[in-house]
Amino acid sequence: MNDRANILPLAAEFPAPDRETWMRLVEKALKGGDYEKRMVSQTSDGIRIEPLYTRGDTLDATDAARPGAPPFTRGLRDTVEGLGWSIEQFVAAGDTDGANAAALAELEGGANGVILKIAGPGQAGIQITDGAGMARVLTGVYLDFAPVVLDAGLAAAAAAHAFAEAVAILKAPADRVVARFDIDPIGQLARTGHAIGEAQSIAKSGVTLATALRRDFKVARTILVDGRIAHEAGGSEAQELAVMAASLVAYLRAFDEAGVDVAAALAQTTIALTADADLFLTVAKLRAARRVVARIAEACGDAAAAAAVRIAVTTSARMMTRRDPWTNMLRTTAATAGAAFGGADALTVLPYTWPLGRPDAFAARIARNTQIVAQEESSLGRVVDPAGGSWYVEKLTDDLANHAWETFQGIESAGGIVAALGTGKVQRDIHQTAEARTRAIATGRLPLTGTSTFPRLGDDGVKVTPWPKPAALTGEAVATPLAAHRLAEPFEDLRDAADAVAQRTGRPPSVFLASLGTIADHTARTTWIKNQLAVAGIATVVSDGYASPEAAAAAFRESGLHTACICSSDSIYEAQGTATAKALVEAGATHLLIAGRPGAIEAALRAAGVDGFLYAGQDAIATLTELQHELTA
Repeated sequence: MNDRANILPLAAEFPAPDRETWMRLVEKALKGGDYEKRMVSQTSDGIRIEPLYTRGDTLDATDAARPGAPPFTRGLRDTVEGLGWSIEQFVAAGDTDGANAAALAELEGGANGVILKIAGPGQAGIQITDGAGMARVLTGVYLDFAPVVLDAGLAAAAAAHAFAEAVAILKAPADRVVARFDIDPIGQLARTGHAIGEAQSIAKSGVTLATALRRDFKVARTILVDGRIAHEAGGSEAQELAVMAASLVAYLRAFDEAGVDVAAALAQTTIALTADADLFLTVAKLRAARRVVARIAEACGDAAAAAAVRIAVTTSARMMTRRDPWTNMLRTTAATAGAAFGGADALTVLPYTWPLGRPDAFAARIARNTQIVAQEESSLGRVVDPAGGSWYVEKLTDDLANHAWETFQGIESAGGIVAALGTGKVQRDIHQTAEARTRAIATGRLPLTGTSTFPRLGDDGVKVTPWPKPAALTGEAVATPLAAHRLAEPFEDLRDAADAVAQRTGRPPSVFLASLGTIADHTARTTWIKNQLAVAGIATVVSDGYASPEAAAAAFRESGLHTACICSSDSIYEAQGTATAKALVEAGATHLLIAGRPGAIEAALRAAGVDGFLYAGQDAIATLTELQHELTA
């Protein structure tokens, strides 16, 4: 019994599996259904997500290098020593004293560093105008220990000079300060449409400032390469990586002209990417980013220099919602896991109230502790390449890296990132992707929990200080901005319109649900239509069901409403649909709907007074906007 040679493998008596056998079983289960539609999905880039991956989907030996070796797809380290990420949280208080208190609270509460969101043209944040103000914000911060990041947008140069003055005021050792200046004129051109100086030379001007700062701040990082802008404007994963890659190449060319080699340039460069609620795509994107950067470094003559790049990840702002913002905690938790599994060097979790205004101490604490729990209690930062070996993740990483590289080459063939922004190529491509995603959300193929599905009517009890209006942009725009927008905004606009009606009339827009038959007959459609109308802030009058058209009409007349929706099964529609429609019209219904598709009886139902049909898969934004107009006319 102890002879290991006699121990059979667990599956030894089973036949060897093969894809053909599996496909036969799938076809049997589908019963004639379309395999592509039922079993295969696609990312925003058109990358196929298969239902099954096998050993044949793994990468070749070159791409599947061990952890710690180029192209660093599997991470920068091959042991658990030094793993984990830096917890760096936003500080966005309006005044310097409040910002100082918030920064110290973050650091004392477990963050490793802070990001100072500084007010400037087109950006709200901390009002810092000089070195003395910056020194007040940084008082008590160990600048040689805790990374301080300057998020100043178009005011980055002024913020850098103020920081340098503050270091002198605080008598900190400049050569040991671990700051991030985040100089990124290319990113600001993309985000705002405005250039700092001549558009064609902005990379050079950014590198000139970076080089000057690096002389005094020898361990600081100076240049930011920001792919987040593409994501927040609605871009796909490959588009985010491509904008990052094209921006990186532009800065490396400027560094080369300044006599700075690729290793020294990458050692002072930070790449900013996003993490969203799609955990696997986030993991694949971050792993693919390492591979893309290594390919660029290799083309510059030093593939190993890619290890010096720092990838800083921020949880996606576009995935967050203003309504029922508690759900944002779930989204940022999933994003935290994705960033950890993908090998982020630094992570910033946006507080759950970020879309509403300045986060309070509670929101900031939850955001910070989301990371601390993930890192310290769940040990997500103590595993070397946790996604490595997953055939699905390896294939997704490979597909995404290749697609991103092709997109990047398209930007380069258009003259580089600055030229492509100037002609609008990048903006048009991202807009096309964003429009497709908006359609998917509107038709329910991409649900937003608490917004487009299972919404919560009424006040959610969250109160925050709204973001102040930022200072206006000055000068003439030289490119169309890649304006950030959130996925939930069209539905939030509907809710805002409904709230305005409720404030004006004392009652939200409402629809009477004429649910026919027993609960078993109508509950599926009654529940669906109640939730679907609530998406637009439309309240419903519901019941356990009406036994006859006459009973439904009598109850409708007593409700005092003018719009009704018939809800029940297809069989009851065939038996009682037209009679119920006529009874409701006679009872005063000026607008009449039915939940579900009408099928062969559509003509009869319309003749009886039905104005429209509500069903899964239609454009909810267009349909509910029209309904709101009917209810408030």
